[in-house]
Amino acid sequence: MLIEIKVPVLAESISEATIASWNKKAGEFVSKNESLVDMETDKVMLEIVAPNDGILKEIKKEEGTNVASDEVIAVLDTDAKAFSSNSVSNSISSTGKTNDTPLMTAVSTTTNVGLSDLSPSVRKLVAEHQLDPHRIKGTGKNGRIVKSDVLGYLDHMAVAQSNIAQTILSQTDKATQTSAAHEPLSVTKPSVTSLPPLADETRREKRVPMSRLRARVAERLKEAQNTAAILTTFNEVNMKSVMDLRNKYKENFLDRHETKLGFMSFFTKAVVEALKQLPIINASTEDDDIIYHGYYDIGIAVGSPRGLVVPILRNVDEMSFADIEIAIRSYGEKAREGKLSLEDLTGGTFSISNGGVYGSMLSTPILNPPQSAILGMHNIVERPVVEDGEIVIRPMMYVALSYDHRIIDGHDAVLFLVAVKQAIEDPTRMLLAI
Repeated sequence: MLIEIKVPVLAESISEATIASWNKKAGEFVSKNESLVDMETDKVMLEIVAPNDGILKEIKKEEGTNVASDEVIAVLDTDAKAFSSNSVSNSISSTGKTNDTPLMTAVSTTTNVGLSDLSPSVRKLVAEHQLDPHRIKGTGKNGRIVKSDVLGYLDHMAVAQSNIAQTILSQTDKATQTSAAHEPLSVTKPSVTSLPPLADETRREKRVPMSRLRARVAERLKEAQNTAAILTTFNEVNMKSVMDLRNKYKENFLDRHETKLGFMSFFTKAVVEALKQLPIINASTEDDDIIYHGYYDIGIAVGSPRGLVVPILRNVDEMSFADIEIAIRSYGEKAREGKLSLEDLTGGTFSISNGGVYGSMLSTPILNPPQSAILGMHNIVERPVVEDGEIVIRPMMYVALSYDHRIIDGHDAVLFLVAVKQAIEDPTRMLLAI
């Protein structure tokens, strides 16, 4: 039976995906739940697995192709079976030649690499530079040659060519100097204008296309700047009380909940309390309408190898400190491993970005549309401050609220930051809900 492999239904905010890499070739045998293809969307990497055992009969969409939801990208033949290596050997020895069919390709044990084994972009590079793919070491899955392997090989060739050219020049200079001592001055030096140009290793350049995630992030950030009237308000927070509380209970917290007690749970809780006081900060815009949300889904910006992503903590008002810390840790691990799902990244009514973990002192975060506000946290630095008429040293953090001034007044933004500041500087307020 032939089964069509289709693109899964994408989220409403995602119109298409890109075929990143096929993990199987046409004609290869695949087992049920074995990875067939990786697809890149604006937000996450999707892995499509085989629904049944069979032979990948046909690949309809090559790597680098943009595809839409429910589009057919391959065909799987579930009636076909994989040959054993012994049966293949017997077949070859008895006939003296191989049968050029997809089934024979599926069990081929040869290590040779041909142009047909390469992705379109890699095949184009190899053809343009007239390279032998057998000489290029592949670093992709199962030793597959990827574009960076070809570019690295070309760089290596350029360096080797440069070294050869310099050696020839050096030898030519020596020969000229030797002959000059025995020949008349009218004899000219041999020309070296035909030598290949030398590569300047200090001015190397590398051009790579933006990933779909990076391109989408750039598009959304520019959209936010073009659409919203973004304004940023600042304040500073004395972190002493939170740090003392954290140092006092962090061991007990770790033993009880098997996760560390960080600062993000305090700020997330403080944000929710402030949003309850000022619902307009938790609102979003759609055309000429303001949508007030009666729930608190907080996006937490985290870094990943593919760029910045913002997974969503849902119904944070119902979560404990431990729930928040466990969820943030889980999202961080999934982001590093590229396992975030579309559901993890969809929605959100407010976002928090913690640039302090990278050492940022101050910044103006950009909105995450259609949200109307985002809180930026920064590094904690001991600074002299005045308390009760005396100068004391305290661990201080600058916080920044960027907001859409079309619907949020400066007065509300200031009150929001003050509410966050009060909750952090006196964390017992969050426990007593005052």
